[in-house]
Amino acid sequence: MYRNLLGKIIISGTLECLTGMHIGASRENMEIGAIDSPVVRDPVTREPYIPGSSLKGKMRALLEKALATIPNRPIGSDVKIHVCNNAETAIKCEVCRVFGATGKKENDKEGSNFPARLIVRDLYLTRDSMARLSDIDTGLQYTEWKFENAIDRVTSAANPRQIERVPKGAKFELELIYNVEDAAHIVDDMKHIKLAIELIKMDAVGGHGSRGYGKVDVKYGNITGKTIAFLKDNTIGQQATATTLDNVEGIVSIFNGDKK
Repeated sequence: MYRNLLGKIIISGTLECLTGMHIGASRENMEIGAIDSPVVRDPVTREPYIPGSSLKGKMRALLEKALATIPNRPIGSDVKIHVCNNAETAIKCEVCRVFGATGKKENDKEGSNFPARLIVRDLYLTRDSMARLSDIDTGLQYTEWKFENAIDRVTSAANPRQIERVPKGAKFELELIYNVEDAAHIVDDMKHIKLAIELIKMDAVGGHGSRGYGKVDVKYGNITGKTIAFLKDNTIGQQATATTLDNVEGIVSIFNGDKK
């Protein structure tokens, strides 16, 4: 399947932690006495960040449930997710068209992959949050300890543990990139991206969400559409902006006029 690229829509903003957030990292090479469950950090700056894969995966999972897609792809014992088996089906699917699909052999025919139209960048702390978190005195760099105690319901034995969290109030820079391949799909795809973000705001990012972790808010900044003509030559009239994801007609118009 040939997929033309008409341009890009860049969605920027901030994601703010309304409660402490934990996205876990590997415990390999942890020192004795170290925290039980550390957060993922940039290996160079040591700042905590939100992997784009974590946010994108959560967005997709919630959207699949909201749109009542049929789980068809086994990923483990008694667990299935929704993934279209070929590109021809994926382009008609409200979820796979945005988030992508991996092909699967069907009726002795190899299924074709459908790479995602949506790119979710890793989210890093804003400069203000970096400065504010540098000043907190928790014994950890940019983060806090959360002490918990799991009680065995049968023996009443205690199992204390320490979980590292990004504190409430921390803000991360959000950037989503949408590849425009068909102007006719923009409005619906933007509405579904917005729906996924709204669902995340009422759910959780990271682990332990049922215990209060990971509540977030998202504030949109710039939503900008740029055609290939603009990216190539800064052609006048080939860039447009919007303030919300459910009002992007101005952006759609520049891609309807780009017949390259």
